Amino acid sequence: MSITPFARPAPAPIDLPALLDEIRARREDFEKLTYVPLDMVGKLQRIGVYRAFVPRELGGDALSPAAFMELIEAISAADASTGWVASFGVSSTYLAALPRETFEHIYRADPDTVFAGAIFPPQPAERTPAGFRVRGRWPYCSGCMGASLIGAGIKVDEAGSGGLPRMVVMPRAAVSIKHTWDTVGLAATGSHDIVADGVEVDEAWSFVRGAPSQREEPIFRYPSMALAAQVLAVVGLGAAREALDHIHGEALGAASITGAPSLGARAYVQAEIGRAEARLRGARAFFYDTVGEAWESVLAGDEVGQALRVRLRLCATQAASESAEVARAAFRLGGASAIARGHPLVRCMLDAAAVAQHAFLGLGTFTSAGAGLAGEKTPPGYP
Repeated sequence: MSITPFARPAPAPIDLPALLDEIRARREDFEKLTYVPLDMVGKLQRIGVYRAFVPRELGGDALSPAAFMELIEAISAADASTGWVASFGVSSTYLAALPRETFEHIYRADPDTVFAGAIFPPQPAERTPAGFRVRGRWPYCSGCMGASLIGAGIKVDEAGSGGLPRMVVMPRAAVSIKHTWDTVGLAATGSHDIVADGVEVDEAWSFVRGAPSQREEPIFRYPSMALAAQVLAVVGLGAAREALDHIHGEALGAASITGAPSLGARAYVQAEIGRAEARLRGARAFFYDTVGEAWESVLAGDEVGQALRVRLRLCATQAASESAEVARAAFRLGGASAIARGHPLVRCMLDAAAVAQHAFLGLGTFTSAGAGLAGEKTPPGYP
């Protein structure tokens, strides 16, 4: 397979604070569309979201996990849906389970390639001499409206997968998108259904989700399933931060229409703000401390052990859970005005709650973490 090197043009640089202001200004329009539009996806490409973990030799930026997550957290504070879509800049780390030549073909052609995937429920696929014939429908394909490659989970008889599903990678033009996404949280992620009708996929364009990487760079030795959960968890951190910042910036000094003391002068509000700040900062510290510990281990050439892998998943679950609670507390502090449709506090509450509902971060993952810490059996793919 021939590979044409990608010659990236030099577009005008994008100032991140200005981009965040634009995202805030447009987020209601994104919600009406139910997806982040292509022009904004293009701007996310230009600031390096989708090449963040691509190796430098292929035109990528080879960021550390923490640097990428802090970027996603900042975007999510402007709009959680846009942060969620941007979080799939992580995709190169699990596409690295593809054969090496396929991976290089994708990213040497364009290190800013946008991938979106929906793996569950895996659909039965027919074996062919070259690979697979794929049919089926998959929900929750976040970011599919801006992607050039689409992944889908398939079910085939094979040994050695450890119970993990296989994913096939297809051109966007090979699948159809059914606009089914209609939610109150993360409303602009464009997590629509995708449909494949007899798409022929070469086996070299498939991989077992969660299988070891075919690359040697440090980021590809960081636990991929933990990373996939963590980049989603920081969306919740961003939404919760925005909610508290709104309380600090707008609500505390506002005079009550009833003549009561302002919010900031009320003892119960002071206590709630203190608790909320402590919860969010505590969860965030646990999160980034654990991420940093694992990254240092990877850079040292050490294996990330089982106990640390479990904590990598646990810190993501805790970040998502606490973010949801903090955003809910901020909403309650906002009083009657916060119930208005489109109000920042109700949006933050619903978005943070939606993050915590994800299968990688839901209540059951606390159970999985406890089982792992106790040395008991954990579900396939965990940690």
